[in-house]
Amino acid sequence: MRTNDRIPALDELGSSPPALRTLPPGPESRALAARLGRLESPAFGTRRQARAADGDPAPIVYAGGRGSNVVDVDGNVYVDLAAGFGALALGHNPRPVRHALDAQADVLWQALGDLHSANVKVTLLEKLAAIHPDPKARVLLGQSGSDAVTAALKTAALTTGKPGVLAFEGAYHGLGYGPLSALGLAPGWREPFAEQLNRHVHFVPYPGSPAEAAACLDRARAILERNDIGAILIEPILGRGGVVVPPPGFLRELSSLAKNASALLVVDEIWTGLGRSGSWLYSLDAGVTPDLVCLGKSLGGGLPISACIGSDEAMQGWRREPSKLVVHTATFHGAPLACATAIATLDVLREERLAERAAAVGARFSAKLAKVKGVAEVRGRGLMIGLRFEAPFSALVLWRELLERGYVTTLGGRASEVLVLTPALTIDEGLLDAFVHELASTLEASA
Repeated sequence: MRTNDRIPALDELGSSPPALRTLPPGPESRALAARLGRLESPAFGTRRQARAADGDPAPIVYAGGRGSNVVDVDGNVYVDLAAGFGALALGHNPRPVRHALDAQADVLWQALGDLHSANVKVTLLEKLAAIHPDPKARVLLGQSGSDAVTAALKTAALTTGKPGVLAFEGAYHGLGYGPLSALGLAPGWREPFAEQLNRHVHFVPYPGSPAEAAACLDRARAILERNDIGAILIEPILGRGGVVVPPPGFLRELSSLAKNASALLVVDEIWTGLGRSGSWLYSLDAGVTPDLVCLGKSLGGGLPISACIGSDEAMQGWRREPSKLVVHTATFHGAPLACATAIATLDVLREERLAERAAAVGARFSAKLAKVKGVAEVRGRGLMIGLRFEAPFSALVLWRELLERGYVTTLGGRASEVLVLTPALTIDEGLLDAFVHELASTLEASA
């Protein structure tokens, strides 16, 4: 279906190579970006403006997408290796999710929160609870990953009676006030609000090597001896912080520390979970059973929904003081439309064995990337991949140059020093091979 004369027929796309009509960003993207800059709060646009001051061109503006292709308002077709920061596990506008959305839209758009739930919400909760090893697991729904982490931190505080949180430098859990207090990626995002945040948060470095892991665990033990830590909050693979995989055994040691300190292990699988890392839950494959696990991003197939899933024991904190009415709800938590798309997404992920596919395809893709001259390190698991480059190459510069060649990627790390690739789990492997060739060509041209 054509949006205007510039936009290619979207239903003909999905696994197409790049096709650029103008050098990105084209005139339509520039015009819309200028309008956006006049209208949008600086809260949302500051990062774009900072990169523009560093020589970054105006952003492209999306007009449509199918599968692993996205089209901008100038009619340029890109291969999308970002997939909505990893949220589009099934790609843009996947047919099963679209059909589920259409079917639910004909029936019910909204229920009544925690008073009168929709039947589709019950079905989703059953599917989500089954992901956790506890057969009596319980679920709190939200609309964003930040919501899920907020629910987990509240649960930990109620269950343990302790306000403290052990968090990690470089971590990103969202910008709501609960997660913001535990944000280690960019302290400048947290510090202006410090007086309004939880003051019982302690940070330790995220380890990328056995030596770093040993030092991290020593610092964690010392902090836990204070006996005020109710939650250890960790990404099993550091995402926006640079796609750092901790050494084997680290998560198990951390889990043991949590148990010994009577703290809950809260695992943020918002990026890593639901197949992205090649696992349904990366923490389970690492030998850890989280007390609470947070899911989001890809859960809704493109619609906003998230979940905090926990053991029955952890969730009983909400009944810790029966004489007090303690609730956690919102109007759109568990909204029927998002529940329907989440069910469809979970079904496709399982029926098409996309976690297993991500593991296999990601391993081949990573091996090819590692052979490219100029790539210093390939990080990650499955189709959650970070690339660090040899000097004098810059991930920020390569990000721009790859966009001009028709590839959408993102950046990670505190200094944007890592190029991040999180394509749809359904991506045609031929598109990944073509990207390897294009990356090699870009590096060679920049040498």
